[in-house]
Amino acid sequence: MKTTVTPHPDALKKNLSQRLSRIEGQVRGLQRMVEEDVYCDDVLMQVASVQAALNGVAKKLLSQHMHSCVKARLRSGDDSVLAELDTTIERLLKR
Repeated sequence: MKTTVTPHPDALKKNLSQRLSRIEGQVRGLQRMVEEDVYCDDVLMQVASVQAALNGVAKKLLSQHMHSCVKARLRSGDDSVLAELDTTIERLLKR
């Protein structure tokens, strides 16, 4: 995986950071639920909630990626970004 630094707008960073902090708390809650032998169905509902929250983060980030990074690379003539985007979307949809 190649790594590049992409500056994100401050509002997006703040939003994603807040969402991820909430998700982190949900995951800690899940761990506590398992340790306390909470009813399986209740734990599974919390797992679904965490997955939905992570999907929300992914959607926001994917949208930003397409409107900034992908657009810029296409303008510069780098069509390889489309194959990269296909792979990313495929991985996101596997869930």
